[in-house]
This record gives sequence, structure tokens and C-alpha cells, in this order.
Amino acid sequence: MRTRTTEDGDRTAELHQAIDRTGYYPEVVGDGVASAVAGEQVVSFYVHHEPTFDRDEVRRHLTVVVLTPTRLVLAHTDEHAGDDLLPEPYTSTSTEAIALSTVKSVVVTRMITNPAAGPGRAAEAVLTMGWGGAGRLDLEPAACQDPECDADHGYTGSFSSDDFSLRVSAAAEGPDAVSRLLSFAESLSARTRQA
Repeated sequence: MRTRTTEDGDRTAELHQAIDRTGYYPEVVGDGVASAVAGEQVVSFYVHHEPTFDRDEVRRHLTVVVLTPTRLVLAHTDEHAGDDLLPEPYTSTSTEAIALSTVKSVVVTRMITNPAAGPGRAAEAVLTMGWGGAGRLDLEPAACQDPECDADHGYTGSFSSDDFSLRVSAAAEGPDAVSRLLSFAESLSARTRQA
């Protein structure tokens, strides 16, 4: 079953319900997301709650990805136990708003088990988005065809835009989480085509 991706209405209420369901400081997270969305219509979204392990403690991390008619909004909220500057436990929320016209790539990787049976539900999905804010440069020594050559041919490599990546697994988050991520990716791909 696919998550609704039509653009026939504002999905802000659904977004806030999804944030509430995580139980992870929903008022704090919702406030940060609402500030970054800045009143725009919510076309599509994905909420990903991920615990992280820090020595003997479990800390929570929440990523909210929102698609509006003109922007891609990312919000990350982490919890902290306290430190020298802020001795009490606290959260930090970082948001980034990217104009859809600057999104250069939307890469979706689907892992399908038992592919001989046809296109079933994905067991895992990875969504990688690039807009030029960060990239990865992979270099290796260049060589020529002569196996006896020991000249320096410089380097060869590739540059890939890798600003944000999100991996979701049916085993960890459930099959509906994978479907929701793929639905969001489909909506984002359609919007970037139009931008």
C-alpha cells in the first residue's frame, strides 16, 4: 500500500501527527520544523526516529524531511545529557532549507528480497539527495595500459554530491517505514523534475 503523495492538500496536520507519534519531544521538534517550513504547504514528508548509542547511554535522534512546493526542508533534533556549558539535559535542533531548483540529484536504492518472484515490497531503501552543499571526492592513482610503465600519471577520480542520505530497513523500522520513504522519494523526484 502506497502512502498518499498527491498534492491535493496541505499535509501539515499529518506531519505534526507523525512527529507526535515518535514521542520524542514533539513540541520542541514541531516548533523547529514549523519555523523552517515557514508557513508553506507541506506536500510530502518523512519522519525518522533513530536511537544512537553513546558509551552506556542511549540518545535519540530525529530527522524530519519535508517537501514544500518550493523547498526541501531538513530538521535534525538530538538530545544531550548536559555538558560544561549547559549542565542540564537539552536538545539541539538544526534545520536547513534548500530551494528545489538547486537539488541536483535524488538517488533511490531499493533492496528487494526474492527478486525472482517479481517486484515485491522493498526490504530496505536508501535515499540520497544532493544539492551541492557537500560532496565526496574519490581519488586513485591514474595508470596507463603499459604494465612496465612507472611514470607518474597523476590522479583520476570522481566527485559525487552527497549532502544527505537516509537508510531505512523493514527489519528495524517496519515495512511501512520503507514504503513511506519510497513514497517521499517519488514525490521529491517529481518536484525536482518540475523545478
